[in-house]
Amino acid sequence: MTLWLTLLAIGLCTYAIRLSFILLFGRLEVPPLVQRALRFVPPAVLAAIIFPDVLMPNGVLDFSPGNPRLVAGALAVIVAWRTRNALLTIAVGMAALLLLGSI
Repeated sequence: MTLWLTLLAIGLCTYAIRLSFILLFGRLEVPPLVQRALRFVPPAVLAAIIFPDVLMPNGVLDFSPGNPRLVAGALAVIVAWRTRNALLTIAVGMAALLLLGSI
């Protein structure tokens, strides 16, 4: 029962935090500079999540071609750049990891 109450409390807190921003910014005019800056938040967060795993697969910085995650990531970046297709990008990256034996 404690687990379910904890999960419910966390869910309600998350909802309240998101709702507060919606209500706050729904009434305020956000300056254009802030709007432009907020466009870069999702890519920055995604990069912060992905880059450490790609560049430091064993806890050590590895820029070598022998790093299968770096090679798969590079292939995925090329596919994303050329096609702008997220599903194809994920498929190519995962296939490259599988073929390179990193999974």
